[in-house]
Amino acid sequence: MLNLEVNNQIIQAKKGDTILEALNKNGINVPTLCHIKGMLPSGACRLCVIEQKETGKLIPSCSYPAEEGMQILTNSPKVNEARKTIIELLLADHPDDCLFCVRNKNCELQTLAESYHVRERRIRGKKSDYHLDLSSASIVRDQAKCVLCGRCVRVCDEVMGVSAIDFVNRGSDVIVSTTFNKGLNTSSCVNCGQCIMVCPTAALTEKSHFPEVIDVLADPKKRVVVQYAPSITVSIAEEVGMKPGKDINGIINAALRKIGFEGIFDTSFSADLTIMEESAELVDRVVNNGQLPMITSCCPGWVKYAEEFFPDLIPNLSSCKSPQQMMGAIIKSYYAKVEKVKPEDIFSVSIMPCTAKKFEGQREEMTQNGISDVDAVLTTRELVELIKFYGIDLEKLEPELADSPLGMRSSAGKMFANSGGVMEAAIRTAHKTITGKEMVKFQVPAIRGTKGRKETKLQIGDLELGVAVVSGLANAAELLKEIQNGRKDIHFIEVMACPGGCIAGGGQPINTDEDALKARMRSIYKIDENDSIKVSHKNTEIIELYDNFLEKPLGHKSHELLHTNYKERDVLL
Repeated sequence: MLNLEVNNQIIQAKKGDTILEALNKNGINVPTLCHIKGMLPSGACRLCVIEQKETGKLIPSCSYPAEEGMQILTNSPKVNEARKTIIELLLADHPDDCLFCVRNKNCELQTLAESYHVRERRIRGKKSDYHLDLSSASIVRDQAKCVLCGRCVRVCDEVMGVSAIDFVNRGSDVIVSTTFNKGLNTSSCVNCGQCIMVCPTAALTEKSHFPEVIDVLADPKKRVVVQYAPSITVSIAEEVGMKPGKDINGIINAALRKIGFEGIFDTSFSADLTIMEESAELVDRVVNNGQLPMITSCCPGWVKYAEEFFPDLIPNLSSCKSPQQMMGAIIKSYYAKVEKVKPEDIFSVSIMPCTAKKFEGQREEMTQNGISDVDAVLTTRELVELIKFYGIDLEKLEPELADSPLGMRSSAGKMFANSGGVMEAAIRTAHKTITGKEMVKFQVPAIRGTKGRKETKLQIGDLELGVAVVSGLANAAELLKEIQNGRKDIHFIEVMACPGGCIAGGGQPINTDEDALKARMRSIYKIDENDSIKVSHKNTEIIELYDNFLEKPLGHKSHELLHTNYKERDVLL
């Protein structure tokens, strides 16, 4: 341990820590725009400067190592003036549209300006003129609001392995852009939204479907129905002042009814449906020497990544649609039939933790007879906007049930929220299919947790099944290259684009800390622990759906509605 003098008080630091790490561990916060915890420092923004007491020099705390006996000041007049000047320089070329900016009151630059009492524009100059990039189905880029912190560039490259954006040009002409400065839709972007999650301003935001949903809710000719993803119920609480990770499933049902949705469905139901089809597909491939390893297709960010970067492995992808699209397809077919409503008169909304779901919803593969499975996708953030727009006070609502049919779920379907959840749910049903018996212990601890890559071997009857779970596409790429190089001991792979899975999706609340993510994950596993129905194949509404409509997993009707295919995608790299 090292001893440092900080603001005339002694603190301890671990050898190898940067000054910033040492300060944070001792409860001293220093502002920064470019720093990402767990990554090597870039030193780009310089907001984290501190003063060396003995020399009077300003040094970046994010990249300077802590040293024995070092004397530093974190808020001296020189430090504060330097930070304020940096903020003012950033604001000199920043739009003055805070009142109607999507990140108003949730903008790091705005917070810094307030903290350092920037109350007037001392630095003026000609503002840059940029155009909005609206080409993507999921993400809007506003270069005018970019502060060149580089966080989006690093996440896209180091965590996602996509590198859709990078710094281009030199000097004062530097911007963050795509290849050849074309639209985001022509780039290698997989729409995961992790860039949005780290952007300190509104330079990157989701493409909102909010106005469209508001308009259709007021249209008496349309039956507007809604589904919500498994992770939504444990991630929205903190946005409305409740304890992080609290499950408010029933309250969300009540809120959506008050807003005016005529059918409210839990996507965990169609997650159970996905398991019925996916586990049957896995068993079929194993028994009949099909293409292995089979790789999950629930995550649209991952699917697009495979189409772009690993087209030779497309045959390994499960042909199952994602739970969002399965629910959409069943709503426009079975539900429409039961309710005696024309499919074209149903407007199907989904609420997802994911920006890539917006892209998925408009894919041509996700239509039946020219009618989209899903008409609009809202993120968790947009759901919060919707609740506020309609003046709903969640604290005063009593829990309600989702609508039936299509509303009941098992805890296996709920686990789709976590990295490893799809795998664990599929294993439970595959075990029953292969052996005719339920697992003695349903939990598979080896594939739980926040690690980016998890592997284990499972004995199912006479079969030893090798499984792997990866989240973060850079981790996926590493495993897939091993598969390409001839690795044969893995039979089933779950891939989630976002690190940790859907609980950390690109549509979730901005600035979610690690403790909140762990709280969400714990909440999902607590639901599984407490629920009586822990396997998808015991969901009675799923059984009824097959008996009355689909007939059997992998049957003709199932293939028509619930399965799809993908092909290689050419992009500008």
